Amino acid sequence: MQNSEWVRQVTFEIRTLLAPMTIAGAVRRAVAEIDRNVPVAEMRTQEEQIRQTLGMERLFATLVGSFGLIAALLAAIGLYGVMAYAVTQRTTEIGIRLALGAGRGDVQRMMLRDSMLMVAIGMVAGIHAALALTRLLREMLYGVAPTDPLSFIVAGVLMLAVAAAAAWFPARRAARVDPMRALRQD
Repeated sequence: MQNSEWVRQVTFEIRTLLAPMTIAGAVRRAVAEIDRNVPVAEMRTQEEQIRQTLGMERLFATLVGSFGLIAALLAAIGLYGVMAYAVTQRTTEIGIRLALGAGRGDVQRMMLRDSMLMVAIGMVAGIHAALALTRLLREMLYGVAPTDPLSFIVAGVLMLAVAAAAAWFPARRAARVDPMRALRQD
């Protein structure tokens, strides 16, 4: 009943309680009994079919995830560099604060607060940009809304964690500044 000019191939699905590939020979024989001119070119399980069909989407997801990890690493390195430079530039100020009685924990909290303020400003700008760009990604997302609040919250928390880890070491170094050495430096 099918027009052979229009149809170049036909896919049949067979449900079985047996292991799928154990019935391959029986399926080939059954098709040959009906029509010897119909070739059974390829047989695969439904899992294989799904894996093959979604191969590009999985590759794209892996690629995007890898780029996300690289971006997080670059953000951490950049924030570490900025904070290390800020500690170097503010060594005299930190020395004065310590000489006037500020605790090392106070200096560390001050440096962490400054870095988290930079991160918060960047996150606000990033969230606005992400919300504006979600229309472009709508077609590529499966089972997740482009403006999914959970995704934005998880991404924000991860970014804050990366930023806190990157800012921790320069802040700790700032808290260990010797006030007398810092005041003599200029």
